[in-house]
Amino acid sequence: MHDIRALRADPAAFDADLARRGIAPVAQKLVSWDEERRLALTALQEKQARRKALAREIGALKRTGEDSSALEAEAITLRSDMEHLELRVADLEGQSNEVLASLPNRLDPSVPEGPDETANVIQHVWGTPPDFSFTARQHFELGEALGLMDFGTASKLSGARFVVLRGALARLARALGQFMLDQHTDENGYEETQVPVLVNDAAMYGTDKLPKFADQSFRTEDGRWLIPTAEVPLTASVAGDILDAATLPRRMTALSQCFRSEAGSAGRDVRGMLRQHQFEKVEMVSVTTPEESEAEHERMTRCAESILEKLGVAYRRVLLCAGDTGFGAAKTFDLEAWLPGQAAWREISSCSNTRDFQARRMNARFRPQGGGAPVFVHTLNGSGLAVGRTLIAVMENGQNEDGSITVPEVLRPYMGGLAKIG
Repeated sequence: MHDIRALRADPAAFDADLARRGIAPVAQKLVSWDEERRLALTALQEKQARRKALAREIGALKRTGEDSSALEAEAITLRSDMEHLELRVADLEGQSNEVLASLPNRLDPSVPEGPDETANVIQHVWGTPPDFSFTARQHFELGEALGLMDFGTASKLSGARFVVLRGALARLARALGQFMLDQHTDENGYEETQVPVLVNDAAMYGTDKLPKFADQSFRTEDGRWLIPTAEVPLTASVAGDILDAATLPRRMTALSQCFRSEAGSAGRDVRGMLRQHQFEKVEMVSVTTPEESEAEHERMTRCAESILEKLGVAYRRVLLCAGDTGFGAAKTFDLEAWLPGQAAWREISSCSNTRDFQARRMNARFRPQGGGAPVFVHTLNGSGLAVGRTLIAVMENGQNEDGSITVPEVLRPYMGGLAKIG
């Protein structure tokens, strides 16, 4: 959500920021509604004061037996005027909030211009893609040949965009999730958290998933939502709170099932595990002060990068351009892993700073150590990492000519010492 006071102070700058995302000017309309709302509130307060004064005057007249009919008629008119003003204020607030809720976050000045992913900027590259002496296979070719990745049974059970993993591949997926959690808790200072995968409207709205992404989420018959990522319950856990500044930054991580309808992705990544309705992900969430959020963004991204480095998977960090930055983010770094089977870099993590955009929607604040009024926190979220996509990267980068898969050394303790699958 946006600060209407900041918009009112510089509407041209607000429109200029949204124009970077290809959004038409809206500031003048919002300022006009806000001015009318404030005028209506002032008039309402004046009429409320007059009505209280009338009540006293009418009471005094009645006590002395004098005629109070004229004042009583005025009071009836005032009551009608007040009801009209209350409805108008509510209507203006509703209109304004509806528009504000539909507008994405303002971008950081460092975000490059551009309409789509073609304008994203590579920040750095780590590692060297493997140079195989054979034709690299994609993960689903490897998994199906081993008899450990079963899309047919998953389709029979649930339809398209699901998978059944068996044996050593199922254990490898479990090992990845455990390894990531251990790294984030033991090395990176995140608190391990188990969260519900069913949440209410308020949690989805507060983390900017509603109303924008309703068509990309699954909803139950009782009105709850299956989480698209653990970002939702982790971040929403501070909704409505006033935190002690001494407890910040608050860093949380969770391994959870995630659910996405993948609306609008028909025909994209149809084969394999890249785009699933149900998948596992280790999520990182930070809640911090405005002064520390930029440094926290870099720290969080490095935490995700360190997982790939320990797995020995080549990756690159990419700064997303204006047209590719997500709705709630002010700035986003994507990590793209090299997939030899596709001979392409594919997203495996996305780390975003939302600044106070989510905090305003969920009214999450902290009390400064030096005293003063509560201030909105800054919230950040990042994949650390998507388990299924990391499984793909490990399989494709660790493949051998005979179709077997070499298990990264850091995962072998989680695999009972197994060094090779197949």
